[in-house]
Amino acid sequence: MRVFGTLFVLLVCAAPAHAPQAADPLSEAKKARIQGQQEAVRSQRRVDSLSEQTQTLLDEYRDVLRRTQELRAHNARLQRLLKAQREELDSLARQLENVQRTQQQIEPLIDRMVAVLEEFVALDRPFLPKERAMRVESLKRLLDDPRVDLAEKYRRVMEAYQVEMDYGRNIEAYTGELEREGEVRTVEFLRIGRIALIYRSFDGRHSGYWDQTQRAWVTLPASYNGAIARGLRIARKEAPPELIEVPVSAPEGTP
Repeated sequence: MRVFGTLFVLLVCAAPAHAPQAADPLSEAKKARIQGQQEAVRSQRRVDSLSEQTQTLLDEYRDVLRRTQELRAHNARLQRLLKAQREELDSLARQLENVQRTQQQIEPLIDRMVAVLEEFVALDRPFLPKERAMRVESLKRLLDDPRVDLAEKYRRVMEAYQVEMDYGRNIEAYTGELEREGEVRTVEFLRIGRIALIYRSFDGRHSGYWDQTQRAWVTLPASYNGAIARGLRIARKEAPPELIEVPVSAPEGTP
């Protein structure tokens, strides 16, 4: 019994050394709170990350939406431009068709105008005969040149007509050759519009005028020499304009 009693006491005394220690409630609470805070931080980070991703996607969506609107506006402008260009092409096609028809009508008209001008120069008073004949020949060569467009041909013909019209509104003195009675000599010519064409020899002793009715040169009496001399000075702008007496052919058809 003593032995058993001693062993029991030893066992009882030794038992507390091997028993587990009781947990500290305060430590556990701190630990739990720390874990909760860490989890909250992690959760906040995930929320922040998701918020940034959401904002990025929203910005991208807005950018895509803005570009889409710009593309739609650009496409609308292109559609309007294409429509305008198609209308312009249709208009140009119609104009080209009209031009081609007009060209077919104008080319014969220009040919007739040059022919009429050539005939007119041949029947007119014979002033500046070489110059005027060369102008007509130049127009005829121009009409046969395929490199010259229709507009240029028409412009040149109208210029020639304008020159002929101007002859009837001005006065001119020039030197030229006169062929009369088989003799060619150089004389001074005085042209007063298309009313009178007069010549005078350089020595002033001989003069005459063109009779359009007879289509011939007619000798003038010496009494006209002074008026002719004044007319030549006026034409050369060597004297102020004044009235002079010159012979004028009677209009055709006058008895």
